[in-house]
Amino acid sequence: MPQLSIREATPADIPTIARFVRALAAYEKLAHEAVGTDADFHAAIFGVPQRAGCLMAEWDGEPAAMALYHWTFSTFLAKPGRWLEDLWVEPEYRRRGIAKALFQRLAADTLAEGGGRLAWNVLDWNAPAIATYDSMGAAALKEWITRRLMGEPLRSLAGETM
Repeated sequence: MPQLSIREATPADIPTIARFVRALAAYEKLAHEAVGTDADFHAAIFGVPQRAGCLMAEWDGEPAAMALYHWTFSTFLAKPGRWLEDLWVEPEYRRRGIAKALFQRLAADTLAEGGGRLAWNVLDWNAPAIATYDSMGAAALKEWITRRLMGEPLRSLAGETM
């Protein structure tokens, strides 16, 4: 019988994490934004200070999926939380419950840390992911609009000049 295991990433997983992030970026039609290197991922996940964490899912010992997250804080709850930045399941491993298992582990870890919420974004055209999230009871925050500064607008606001 096939075996699913979920564990915290190790430094040996960095090439797989980088490959999964690039695959997700291509799926989301954002490959041009995926510029992080193995060294960047290593520094974020294993550096001091640690900026992110990553769960790895293996199916019969083979890398099948990942959930890359970072920590947040809710001022309204006055509790920590987790932000799921990227979830990727390799195409050949989809529809086996791996994504839900990763969410269950993230939820359990969030609660174990005294956290009050787990949050993430999903692209509005990603119907399979939205259906999965709806089936778990995740609330869509339709009144919230995500905003982002990056690249030149970020540097400009910070007062940096090129």
